[in-house]
Amino acid sequence: MPEYLAPGVYVEEVSYRSKSIEGVSTTTTGFIGPTSYGPIDLEPEVLVSIEEFERLYGGGQQLRFEGGLVMDNHVYHAGRVFWLEGGRRLYVSRVFRPLTDDPYPPADFMTAATATRADDLYVDGHARAAMPITSPPTGDAGSIHLRARFPGAAGNMRVRFTLQLGQNVLGGKAGSPTVGALGHDDIVFIRDQSSPINNPPGAGKFYRAESYFDAPSKKWKWRFIDENDIPLELNDLRPDIDPKVSDQVRVVTLSITVNTVGSNPSSQTWGALALDKRHLNAGAPDSFTDLFTANPPNVAQARSLPIVITLGNDLKSGLDVLQALLDADTVLKTNLVDADSTDVERSVDMLLEGGNDGRRPLSAQFEGQVDPVTDLKSGLKAFEDLEDISIVAAPGSTFRYEDATYQLEAANIINLLIAHANLMRYRIVIADCGNDQSISSVRAMRAKINSKYVAFYYPWVRVVDPITSQPIYLPPSGFVAGIYARNDINRAVYKAPANEVVNLAVGFERLLNKAQQDVLNPEGINCFRFFEGRGYLLWGARLATDDPEWKYVNLRRYFAYLERSIDRGTQWAVFEVNSERLWTNVRYTIQDFLYNEWVSGAFLGDKPDKAYFVRCDRSTMTQNDLDNGRLICLIGVAAVRPAEFVIFRIGQWTGDRK
Repeated sequence: MPEYLAPGVYVEEVSYRSKSIEGVSTTTTGFIGPTSYGPIDLEPEVLVSIEEFERLYGGGQQLRFEGGLVMDNHVYHAGRVFWLEGGRRLYVSRVFRPLTDDPYPPADFMTAATATRADDLYVDGHARAAMPITSPPTGDAGSIHLRARFPGAAGNMRVRFTLQLGQNVLGGKAGSPTVGALGHDDIVFIRDQSSPINNPPGAGKFYRAESYFDAPSKKWKWRFIDENDIPLELNDLRPDIDPKVSDQVRVVTLSITVNTVGSNPSSQTWGALALDKRHLNAGAPDSFTDLFTANPPNVAQARSLPIVITLGNDLKSGLDVLQALLDADTVLKTNLVDADSTDVERSVDMLLEGGNDGRRPLSAQFEGQVDPVTDLKSGLKAFEDLEDISIVAAPGSTFRYEDATYQLEAANIINLLIAHANLMRYRIVIADCGNDQSISSVRAMRAKINSKYVAFYYPWVRVVDPITSQPIYLPPSGFVAGIYARNDINRAVYKAPANEVVNLAVGFERLLNKAQQDVLNPEGINCFRFFEGRGYLLWGARLATDDPEWKYVNLRRYFAYLERSIDRGTQWAVFEVNSERLWTNVRYTIQDFLYNEWVSGAFLGDKPDKAYFVRCDRSTMTQNDLDNGRLICLIGVAAVRPAEFVIFRIGQWTGDRK
């Protein structure tokens, strides 16, 4: 309440209108399943294009699981068709099942390097390498160890280390040399040819040194390693070094390039990285090991940095790191002292090997878990913290459904998706049939599902693989999610997402006729159909439920839209005074929102009072409710349903009839 303590004019802002409710998004989708690469237990990032998908989760190469099972990368293809069919925003939760049932990943990075099998694959799925090169990596304390940050065969990447020479920072004159633009723990290359009498033209002595500013003497000092790899004591810069005779002091930094392999090769480079792990820039560590640490300081770096680099216990300084790099390539030292050498000549390449796609994930991986120490979540658990998801699916989880060894797992994954939708309330599940299923088989599969949060689709869709240019069959969920989004954007969420063209389809696994759909449609199996002259269409919009009140997909999704919009749009009412004024404000707020929905055609009725009602007064609340702080609002809407059966009754009419 304002205070008026002194005479004067007071201008105050007041509101004379009800709060507004903004409709929430209904097109944001979440896919869960195996991919070729990418994070497993990090918070999923919203993706808006297939290029972003490839950056985080790799390309569309086939997945090769233990036992010889080869499977198309269904999540990748589902994401691709999702965007091409009209989708906008996508979250992905990657699942991975390692070759071992031991805790994942190994806690000790160094000892995990020995965890290989006879086929040279690492049991945790992470590709690895070590420098100096050994086969297999032995965890030598004098090595630089590399590991793919995430498991997967796509982690078998090529990493290039390039030594870069900065500008000459030597100044002053003979007898009193100076250096500038130098920092603590910089690694420098020193070229000393100030004695032309003792050295032939163009020759000279070369040193590698670690810089250190001695505060008492106010001088730069150095720990040298000469051209014969012999360490020298800490000393001042030679007083007779002379910049006028081409002496040089140049800072050595590192550039790291990661080249991915596979169907969509890419390259990323990080430059000007310090070699010494103690090096600071503006008080913050900036060495290459700090950048590629196993525990990045933020989630964005944890998602985007593809490798992890650690140092053996014997590599205590930047000079030790430089020596390890020089030991890995016998000509690298010669190229380093050549001021005219190219980046390629000052580079050493490492190939990460042993990465693999593990075993085919089971329902336990789809369910996910929460790490009790770090609170990191995997599987469907990762979707529970994302409020904006409206559609969930597990593309490819029903692949080879007819295989008895996997059928139970596939059915359990669908049940997990249903449980997730029930928990989150405002989500719908797109359930796929199995590939190459007969009509009797798909009916038996559908008979095991009964939920008002699930829509079931049949059969798989034939497309051209953009990688191999060969026809492949993909599960329906990616196409359906994209069609949902396209329908919501072009029409409205209350319009049934059916009678829609499947843009990328070049066929279906099974071409259905009307008689066959007459059997499937009443059971809530939504079919893809081919119609002569109209193309490949999605021809069904029912839920897999026996509840007649929630028969249609658009009805379930529209009520989720209404409920969530009202939920978010009335949060301001919490902790307000629970009186008639608040009830009126809430009532007007919801009425204004529903009026706009009626105008747009979402409700039946030629007048607002026939289309909806909102009650929030003494008739909806008892004194006990008020005493316990409860505000209860009763809302009813006459939602439209699709014209699923368009019937024209035609009879003969005589001309003389009046």
